[in-house]
Amino acid sequence: MDSATPRTIRILLVEDHGIVRAGIRMLIENSPGQTVVGEAADRDYALELAARTQPDIILLDVYLGADSSLNWLPELRAAAPQARVLLLTALSDRAEHRRAVRLGAVGIVLKDQAASVLATAIEKVYAGEAWLDRTMVATVLSDLVVAGAEPAPDPAKAGIATLTEREREVVALVAEGHQNKQIAQRLSISETTVTHHLTSIFNKLGVASRLELVIFAYRHGLAKPPGPTPPDR
Repeated sequence: MDSATPRTIRILLVEDHGIVRAGIRMLIENSPGQTVVGEAADRDYALELAARTQPDIILLDVYLGADSSLNWLPELRAAAPQARVLLLTALSDRAEHRRAVRLGAVGIVLKDQAASVLATAIEKVYAGEAWLDRTMVATVLSDLVVAGAEPAPDPAKAGIATLTEREREVVALVAEGHQNKQIAQRLSISETTVTHHLTSIFNKLGVASRLELVIFAYRHGLAKPPGPTPPDR
């Protein structure tokens, strides 16, 4: 494949309602650069497909019948370690959303949102961003920082010690919520260079997404935890 050709985002769809699943699949297949590599309606088949297909994104409904998929989300992530989980839910339950993020979900899409939101969320999550509103990010990160307030283990310290001064600057700016273009402008470097720095940072710290990087930064003193977040306008 030509290196300039964008890679197709491979998605595993886990949803128990056949009509809903068909509609979501149609939406995804009509979105350039996205394809469904498997569909599951229950826990066992979802775990089997995740292990077999190794998708980039797992689009996961919170409730499959009477079963909450959050109860086995850690198993799903273990079956496909490189996949990023995007939660699909009809409920605006903040406690449930916080639990999902603590368990490894990096995005939440409400079923009553516009159809175009889902395609955008998939692209953003695939790119390593978190698809969460600002209030949720601040709340979840604050909870995680408190929960992870114990001293950093040696592997974390070793990774931090390998960061260059410029990489530390990039980490701090990511933690402040800046995207690559803004970071490039702030540091007077190219976006490509920012991407290279992030790749190096992810490898050194053992994180797989911007959200994981921000959590790591707050836990280990590379950035200050967020204060109260003003409501969105």
